[in-house]
Amino acid sequence: MAKPDEIKQGVIDMLKTVYDPEIPVDIYELGLIYEVEAEEGGDVRIVMTLTSPMCPVAETLPPEVEAKARGVEGVTDVALDLVWEPPWSPEMMSEAAKLELGME
Repeated sequence: MAKPDEIKQGVIDMLKTVYDPEIPVDIYELGLIYEVEAEEGGDVRIVMTLTSPMCPVAETLPPEVEAKARGVEGVTDVALDLVWEPPWSPEMMSEAAKLELGME
C-alpha cells in the first residue's frame, strides 16, 4: 500500500497535468491548489480555488481535479473543497509560472 507522502506526491504530479484553459500554466504552478493532504488508507483532501468566482471553468475544473486525483495509485477517496478565501492573486503563482507568463 502506498504511503501518504507517496500518494500526496502522486496527486500533486497529476494536478500538474491540469491546465486553466485561459492560461498556459498548470493549476498547481498557478497557485490554485492551496492544500493536498493524504492519509493512511488513501483518503485525499484537496483545497483549491479558481482565479475568480466567475471563472468560465468553475463548472468543469473541480470535477476534473477530483477525477485526476482519483486516478492516482493508492487513492481510495477524494474530498475536494472549493474555497474563495483567501482569494487567488498572481502573487500565489510559482516562480516557474511567473517566468512562463513573462511576469518576472
